[in-house]
Amino acid sequence: MRTVTKKYLTLGLTLLALAGCSKFDEINSNPNAAVNATAPMLATRLILNITDSEIGIQKGFLMPHFLGKSVIYTEFPEDLQYNYLGRASFDGLPILTNVEKMIGYAPAGPLKNSYTALGKFVRAWKFYNLTMQLGDIPYSEALKGETNVVAPKYDSQKQVFAGILNELDEADKLFAQGNKFDGDPIYGGDVNKWRKLVNSFELQVLINLYKKTADADLKVVDRFKEIVSSRPIFQSNTDNFQLVYSDKAGQRYPFYKLGNPNVIYPMVSEVLIGKLKELEDYRLFYYANPSPVQVAAGKAVNDYAAYKGTDPSMIYSEITKIFTAKDYSPLNSRYTELPGGEPVFLLSNAQVKFTLAEAALRGWITGTPAAIYYADGIRAAMQFVAANTPDNPLYHHNMKITPEYIDAYVASDKVKLKGSTEQQLAQIISQNFLHTFIQAPYNAYYENRRTGYPAFPINPASNSNVPADKMPVRWLYPQKELDYNTQNVKQAISSQFGGNDDVNQPMWILK
Repeated sequence: MRTVTKKYLTLGLTLLALAGCSKFDEINSNPNAAVNATAPMLATRLILNITDSEIGIQKGFLMPHFLGKSVIYTEFPEDLQYNYLGRASFDGLPILTNVEKMIGYAPAGPLKNSYTALGKFVRAWKFYNLTMQLGDIPYSEALKGETNVVAPKYDSQKQVFAGILNELDEADKLFAQGNKFDGDPIYGGDVNKWRKLVNSFELQVLINLYKKTADADLKVVDRFKEIVSSRPIFQSNTDNFQLVYSDKAGQRYPFYKLGNPNVIYPMVSEVLIGKLKELEDYRLFYYANPSPVQVAAGKAVNDYAAYKGTDPSMIYSEITKIFTAKDYSPLNSRYTELPGGEPVFLLSNAQVKFTLAEAALRGWITGTPAAIYYADGIRAAMQFVAANTPDNPLYHHNMKITPEYIDAYVASDKVKLKGSTEQQLAQIISQNFLHTFIQAPYNAYYENRRTGYPAFPINPASNSNVPADKMPVRWLYPQKELDYNTQNVKQAISSQFGGNDDVNQPMWILK
């Protein structure tokens, strides 16, 4: 993992390829500016598109977590907070046309293998996130406008997932035959790190196909077993797919206070705080600040009772009353006061451990019990928080996460993996939820949609979804598709949802 540097951000945006220049161009050109696109420049832009652009800044950085019910926003009633998903967008796909250009600029041999592998991974990442929103999407004919395919057909979600899995398999093989490459702001071009990411991400894709284990084409369980037994995957927090920030312009933590008018509005949700209190989890003191009202009433800053979560399903007028009275827990000060903040991950070592725990629980893999993977996931999650928080009472409220505390927490009766298979699954997913606080955008929502854990409160008086007693399970198709690719998108809606583009109808992976 690497800090996002100004060099990478600059090169990532410099994509103009000039075939020639006039005398005027020669006189007025900047001798220090890049004039031709290169494979490293295009690699930087692609990588930053699926990391920096996906993470966002300020309120945009928090928005996925409104839907994931860990953060509440008080300035205005937010659509995602009240379960209105609206329409998805395909606007993030055109950047994938740079994949072929990047490969074309790469020299033959191991370097071309590396850039080809990177392109396949980025494609898999982008199409995975889009199909997770919608279901069927254009895949096999997508991005072929230069060959006059201006109205691409829609592939079934099964076909999309099959394509994603194949591209990830190919990416692993190509990275294994590749060399260290330039233009990588995450892993510094280390192909071994990229192999771990590719395979760890494929495990995440496969666990989302847990209802499709009987599908002979996809071979979900066999693929999962093969990856775990014979390929490199994440082993430590140094493998995390994440951005690291620093106190430099353009590189600061996404919710840092400088130029950020949104810092006063977030509340921490009772969905998160309630679970942390129940488990006597010190991460509470790293994630939130105590209610100033409770502290003024005499409670200590390291007293669990001083922390007040707010129900994210509460009607907005009631939330504003709590906000005005100040009897709630805001975000911990480290999220706004530290310009370097903590790294923001898209996929982490702890997440992979929880995925392995679930797979072991389901009987997909044997040898290592689910309880071991689960405990390892908790350890990695807590170590991440402790390692990325300064030893300052302002940020941990004198409740430091130490190795001794982690050992005691994992061994406690409240935390140990036990009970029925369903109860153990709830524990695994709940720990994943606690780990991904203001991390891994939309992960909490997708895990809740997939498993029902942790339970999200539904309030018919505030829910923007119809019917008001349910969470929506998908976004609507983009308006541009309805306008310009009408026949194909209507056929996809008809084949999946009986002709009704309904946010409440389950897509293929949920059936």
